[in-house]
Amino acid sequence: MDQLEEMAVFTAVAEQGGFAAASRQLNLSAATVTRAVAALEQAIGAELFVRTTRFVRLTEVGQHYLDDCRRILRQVEEAEAQAAGAHLVPQGQLVLAAPTLFGQQLVVPVVVDFLAQYPSLAVRLLLVDRQVQLGEEGIDAAFRIGELPDSSLVAMPLGYVRRVVCASPGYLASRGYPSHPSELGAHHLVVSVADTRHDTWHFVDAGRTLDLTIQPRLTVSTNAAAIAAAEAGAGFTRVMSYQVAEALAQGRLERVLQPFEAKPLPVWLANLEGRRAAAKLRVFLTFARDRLHGHAALLG
Repeated sequence: MDQLEEMAVFTAVAEQGGFAAASRQLNLSAATVTRAVAALEQAIGAELFVRTTRFVRLTEVGQHYLDDCRRILRQVEEAEAQAAGAHLVPQGQLVLAAPTLFGQQLVVPVVVDFLAQYPSLAVRLLLVDRQVQLGEEGIDAAFRIGELPDSSLVAMPLGYVRRVVCASPGYLASRGYPSHPSELGAHHLVVSVADTRHDTWHFVDAGRTLDLTIQPRLTVSTNAAAIAAAEAGAGFTRVMSYQVAEALAQGRLERVLQPFEAKPLPVWLANLEGRRAAAKLRVFLTFARDRLHGHAALLG
């Protein structure tokens, strides 16, 4: 086994979380997987994993080496694919990333239809509520919400979303509609700690920023749970407009305080390759743009 193959085995162990899982994925014996990682550790003179009877985790050296392996393996794959004509013909695996709820609600349907149209392609979709590093993590394209500080990215605009306050019709019928954000202090509020701004709700009043420190009655760990609680009548919640687009359209929630909402946030589909991208990425960018640009959930 050459060093590139050993790097691929090491990457599989890291991504699968263990030697046994990696051996099953690669269809290699456990002994072969163990020897490949040991050979790499001997070559670089450092341990890549901390091994116990209960778990396997990367060392600090291993984490840095994993980033390098992903980048090198990706470059080799792209070189081989381009030589084989993949730059012109869509083939291989496409790695995408998106925020969790955005991905579940908007990206998954697009990917399913995309795979139906391009049977020679495969997609790995990473749904995480953090800003991924495209090059370091081997990601072809990522859906992002908000401004893009990284000037190296080639970004396609898809629309925009807002942070909106909403509650169920039943709650509003019993407790009334607020006419100003300051009135929310007299209401039941539901917040998700998945929102990094969960302790303060931001509004705009007469062109000036209004920051409202809130006292939630119910705190949950996910935005989906906060939305479900609001639909059940627990009070007001504040989430991204795309997350409640269906609930608003179907009347399960009502949006309030719209004149005080902060400015909309742009939604992008970003990549690093631009016009140099392989065919698999180019066709997905076009497909996703056609499906999502002007989508009702991306109009704020």
